[in-house]
Amino acid sequence: RREQARLKAGVVEEDTEEWQKDAHFTGLQRVGGVDLSYIKGDDSRACASLVVLSFPALEVLYQDCRMVAVSAPYVAGFLAFREVPFLVEAVQRLQREEPQLQPQVLLVDGNGLLHPRGFGTACHLGVLTDLPCVGVAKNLLHVDGLVRDELHREQVRSLQRSGETFPLTGTSGKVLGMVLRSCNNSSKPLYVSVGHRVSLGTAVRLVRACCRFRIPEPIRQVRPCSGGGTRE
Repeated sequence: RREQARLKAGVVEEDTEEWQKDAHFTGLQRVGGVDLSYIKGDDSRACASLVVLSFPALEVLYQDCRMVAVSAPYVAGFLAFREVPFLVEAVQRLQREEPQLQPQVLLVDGNGLLHPRGFGTACHLGVLTDLPCVGVAKNLLHVDGLVRDELHREQVRSLQRSGETFPLTGTSGKVLGMVLRSCNNSSKPLYVSVGHRVSLGTAVRLVRACCRFRIPEPIRQVRPCSGGGTRE
């Protein structure tokens, strides 16, 4: 908890890059996606993956997928300590071998501020790499009074068109993220939250701009063997 709190102090919840402040993301050329996917039936072996796509064309520029041995135990609320070191290694490998392809932002299959202690995987990875990061989850993490009850389901049903959103406001009064309908062909939403060096509004716009289907391309391209479930 102390280490998590120490790292959390480094999170920046606002835009820090010029391209983030432009309505069309002028200047953004490379968007990355990261994920750690486990071998079915074996939670000790996983594939740590990183892809980099061009923007706005969303064509794959770089791919790295390495099998890793996961030895740290899973502790609720501390998933990042188990998984993020492998993702940091993937980013560092790219920085050494293909520095010209370093992503300007990372989309993370998981949460950022939408976390029991406001420091999910996207925040953790962002602070350690000092790259802008966005949390993109497929399921709602039940924190700060947020639950997938009938009211929530009704709000989700109210999202009729691609790009429509509503805020995730906890009982604390803090907006922890945004629910986004990312495409017209799927009524299942995404749960977008700030990771590091990006505002929530920019994070939502970016995720929407990276979606051809429900899942944004940087994550869709990086997770061919991933399972479902709710990630931190």
